[in-house]
Amino acid sequence: MSKTKVLTTAAGIPVCDNQTSLTAGERGPTLLQDHHLLEKLAHFNRERIPERVVHAKAAGAHGTFIVTKDITRYTKASIFSEVGKKTDVFGRFSTVAGEKGSADTVRDVRGFALKFYTEEGNWDMVGNNTPVFFVRDAIKFPDFVHTQKREPQTNLRSKTMMWDFWSQVPESLHQVTILFSDRGIPMGIPFMHGFGSHTYSFINADNERFWVKFHFKTQQGIRNMTPENADRIAGEDADYHTRLLFETIGSGDYPKWTFYVQVMPESEAETYRWNPFDLTRIWSHSDYPLIEVGVLEMNRNPSNYFAEVEQSAFSPANVVPGISFSPCKMLQGRIFAYADAHRYRLGVNFGHLPINRPLATAANTYQRDGSMRFDDNGGASVNYEPNSFGGPKADHAYNEPPLKISGDANRYEQKRGIDDDFVQPGNLFRLLPPDERKRLIENIVASLRKTPKDIQERMVPYFYKADEAYGEGVAKGLGLS
Repeated sequence: MSKTKVLTTAAGIPVCDNQTSLTAGERGPTLLQDHHLLEKLAHFNRERIPERVVHAKAAGAHGTFIVTKDITRYTKASIFSEVGKKTDVFGRFSTVAGEKGSADTVRDVRGFALKFYTEEGNWDMVGNNTPVFFVRDAIKFPDFVHTQKREPQTNLRSKTMMWDFWSQVPESLHQVTILFSDRGIPMGIPFMHGFGSHTYSFINADNERFWVKFHFKTQQGIRNMTPENADRIAGEDADYHTRLLFETIGSGDYPKWTFYVQVMPESEAETYRWNPFDLTRIWSHSDYPLIEVGVLEMNRNPSNYFAEVEQSAFSPANVVPGISFSPCKMLQGRIFAYADAHRYRLGVNFGHLPINRPLATAANTYQRDGSMRFDDNGGASVNYEPNSFGGPKADHAYNEPPLKISGDANRYEQKRGIDDDFVQPGNLFRLLPPDERKRLIENIVASLRKTPKDIQERMVPYFYKADEAYGEGVAKGLGLS
């Protein structure tokens, strides 16, 4: 190798010397035959997969679920078959509206998704940290999400879009009240509850159906942030919740939740005072008390975020014998939409990824081929059913009583101002301590005042219909009283 001659100024500063000799490698070009370079660049260009439309920003962890109480009178699901039974779990905890790079401490609903690896297959409990949701019919869901994302022209988040939608969909008021309460900004993932939100079915060994709601109550206690602290922390550490969960588990201080269910006999659905399948409503605990089931503990961090958290795929369609569905219109829509989202993001064989693959042989299917099939593709076994060669039976999931359905097959009526839409938000408002009511009103006013006056005037009557003091507080804050 030739030596480089370095010229300097009188002050000793190096200067360019056109006469400096270069090595042959430094003079020569890059060629396309450098396939290591091409492979590296080509892979780099393809490292990202499509981001989730909602629930893009998340933390995840592995854990265990242990049964503490006998509920076999309600369900034959093997996960609940005996007290002390232990099942592995993976959990993903997310914000809803923001992108992957958004701050953890924004005011938002939080996703609470759990994958139970049972011996009968995977059961996915795909819920939120709230017991209700903004809409009761899946036909409204894409429109609602559009209002929470970015404007088409400016690419900015818009208070006007959010409140314009809510002011024309009064069923949203219950969830809006929760969102703008103290619980709208949790202190961290360990300090929030989780809910299945929808109504599901339990089916017992006698083939009897019960309607059921799922509740995960934090053992760490509910803790929330003030908006001021949330803004400050977002500026200092946008990944605060992600970091907190990882470091908490890493230190051995494992967060826990107690799992409860509410159970309704099938026959009582027709006469209950509210539609028990309406996602914007709760079941009163005085009508259907919480029944303890077990303890969820998150106790192991992922070893690779992409492989385990980003590629994890949850769907409420993933149930096991003893757990099934209900006529909830939002649930029926999610049964399709979630699995279809994963087919788009991860490919048709997403269920074979290690984080999503069931531990149970009973989960075998006759699906073959497709992109990214990286196992033996079913080997030499048949790919049809029924067959004479010992393949899995395809009818086990339907070994349950017929789903009794009443009413017309139709979307929810697009009525405005249904009285029942305001009863439960009003009840919730009156349950809050006075200081929390004050903060709820202040939070709503701070957001709603950034919208056009006609939207404010359309929204304020809803608060009045829920509770006179609720309406008066918001109207006064907006200068409309």
